[in-house]
Amino acid sequence: MKQVKILGSGCAKCNQLADAVKAVIASEGIEAAVEKVEDIQQIVAYGVMSTPGLVVDGKVVCSGRVPTAAEIREMLTAKSGGCCCGDHAKGTGRQNGTCC
Repeated sequence: MKQVKILGSGCAKCNQLADAVKAVIASEGIEAAVEKVEDIQQIVAYGVMSTPGLVVDGKVVCSGRVPTAAEIREMLTAKSGGCCCGDHAKGTGRQNGTCC
């Protein structure tokens, strides 16, 4: 079962991400436990400085934006890592602190 965390203060974009993630989980039949993390210290502990953030199985896979449903599906079903901002495995993703 996937462990999914939505990081954010409860703002509109954070809620939008939570709804989008839950919709993808339901439509794809993915077994996942979803938790919203609103405590700023816990969010910062993940290294996320711009919310909303999405954590899958302990790894930040996206932050600072609401990814598309297709991107969320890929993040939730990826076998190893993956990143919302490019090919993290090859080091081509953004390295400015908003992801990777």
